[in-house]
Amino acid sequence: MARTPADLVGADLGPSFAITFDGRAVPALPGQTVAAALWAAGILAWRTTREGGRPRGAFCGIGQCYDCLATVNGRPNRRACLVPARPGDRVTTQEGHGRADLAV
Repeated sequence: MARTPADLVGADLGPSFAITFDGRAVPALPGQTVAAALWAAGILAWRTTREGGRPRGAFCGIGQCYDCLATVNGRPNRRACLVPARPGDRVTTQEGHGRADLAV
């Protein structure tokens, strides 16, 4: 019998909702972070590095390493491991420093 952490603590999570990642619907649960919802959907990378364009996603999971930066609702450089997922959130892959509009 497969048990989830929610089953173990008897949590009543409430209904799931959708966020989008690069235009694709991703299910999320109340209390999940953006990174957790993306991970659960099998999405492991949502940022590219400034030099070389290497993919990055969550690394430390506690907001210390900045590998999980994403653009959430148009705001770049959001640490996806700390941002609570909310219904209708729009998450997009962040390329480089996330400020292409500044022409830096």
